[in-house]
Amino acid sequence: MHGAPIVGEVAVRLVVRMNDARAGGAAQYAGQTTGDALMSATSQHTPLSPHPNLPVGRFTTTSTGLRLHCLDSGSGEPLVFIHGSGPGASGHSNFRHNAPAFAEAGFRTVVVDLPGYGLSSKPDDVEYTLDFFVAALREQLLALELPRCVLVGNSLGGAIALQYALDFPEHVSRLVMMAPGGVEERETYFQMEGIQRMVSLFTGGHMNPDTMRQLLQLLVHDASLVTDALVDERMAVCSEQPREVLATMKVPNLTARLGEIRCPVLGFWGTEDHFNPASGATKFLAGCADARFVMINRCGHWVMVEHAAYFNRECLGFLADTAQGGAA
Repeated sequence: MHGAPIVGEVAVRLVVRMNDARAGGAAQYAGQTTGDALMSATSQHTPLSPHPNLPVGRFTTTSTGLRLHCLDSGSGEPLVFIHGSGPGASGHSNFRHNAPAFAEAGFRTVVVDLPGYGLSSKPDDVEYTLDFFVAALREQLLALELPRCVLVGNSLGGAIALQYALDFPEHVSRLVMMAPGGVEERETYFQMEGIQRMVSLFTGGHMNPDTMRQLLQLLVHDASLVTDALVDERMAVCSEQPREVLATMKVPNLTARLGEIRCPVLGFWGTEDHFNPASGATKFLAGCADARFVMINRCGHWVMVEHAAYFNRECLGFLADTAQGGAA
């Protein structure tokens, strides 16, 4: 249900320096690994998840005391999946239909929970700026012995991946981004229906199962993808999040620095995105040295959820095409 594009769907590719050859296909998603409560890199162990629908993986602790969670599976070249923002968000929520396929294809997949999200620490005495997220991710990846990797980021996660590649270019071999933030002014984002609803509901203390469902339905074209289980999973995390997670979030416009990105970039955008303007794709194509973007109609903000099999297949082809020049 999640992978097959709707009959008659049109996917338009905007390409810069795109190789014609495409290698291989993706292993089809047949079930989510549960992440059997692995020992953490800091020897801390959590035997059971406080949220029944969230699998428990590894925990590391930063120099500032943040306890950060990730799901770590597979072996091979590392791919780090970075989720977006929003009430109740987690790495598992964003990438449950993707990471297993990459692990089966021979990659090490690390699905992180950002500070303030998932099973990671949720401090109320910090500002959730882009620099804050990048610094936390840097410590987490070093603790996991991942000095160089492919970054896969959605929305806020795309902005984090972009800033990380600018700050540590030698440690990022390739970028995969889905409707990434960081290429518009704050005022532009706040004109989007999804952003307006998300911020007003969450910071105003109006989140409940009904409003959570309404908000999640804004993320997708097909509302049937928003199940009761997903609503329950997100509400459990949302109930622990301080309002500062969104109230203090600051993401600068990095458009002027896209020319500094030298690694290959693959991007996806749904034309019915209510959170980030799909026109952002043209900024990457104009600014980056080696970028390709896939635009998908009848698709919202969650390309990797709405068209999981297609997303996985395109990513695996991109990783194969760029392996010789960009792999770790």
